[in-house]
Amino acid sequence: MSNWTDDKIVTLIKSRLDDYRFNHSLNVADSARELALRYGGDADKAYTAGLLHDVMKNASEEEQLGVLSEAGIELMPVEKANKKLWHAMAGAAYIKFVMGIDDREIIKAVRYHTTGRAEMSLLEKIVYLADYISAERNYNGVEDMRRLCEKDMDSAIEYALVFGIPDLVSKGQVIHPDSIDLYNEIIIKKQGGNSL
Repeated sequence: MSNWTDDKIVTLIKSRLDDYRFNHSLNVADSARELALRYGGDADKAYTAGLLHDVMKNASEEEQLGVLSEAGIELMPVEKANKKLWHAMAGAAYIKFVMGIDDREIIKAVRYHTTGRAEMSLLEKIVYLADYISAERNYNGVEDMRRLCEKDMDSAIEYALVFGIPDLVSKGQVIHPDSIDLYNEIIIKKQGGNSL
């Protein structure tokens, strides 16, 4: 994974993030490690992905777009319409092209931690959920979410989507098709069908 140790990553994200986001990233890393241990994932890789998930969160729009452009990534119209999604895509590109980390699992976990997607890997699910349940989170329903994460990842993801999608609709924001695909996949599985 190149020469990036977790200690070096902590130093990097501390320099790139404000205090709240830095502490959030440490908490997500801890939650990701716990979820990996619970569900048979790679706890070290989960911790690293948790540290990195918001590496571009406090970057300017110009820096995010610059990293995406240098990586040859074009934003879809739905992504252009919601700048809050940019940091995940830019973060994945930053990790790969600037930091030189070529671990596809970590890159994808960072890339999809905001939207999710159909056919998520275990690590992608772990980071997605860890972002929702990290220690500093205090939204209405967080304790229910934490309990669900202890029992069943797909139920927890469904809960996150059922909570998140109507919130986006009520705010007049776009919904990324990856989130819709993930929701549909979970519902089809619940109904006894195959995934998308």
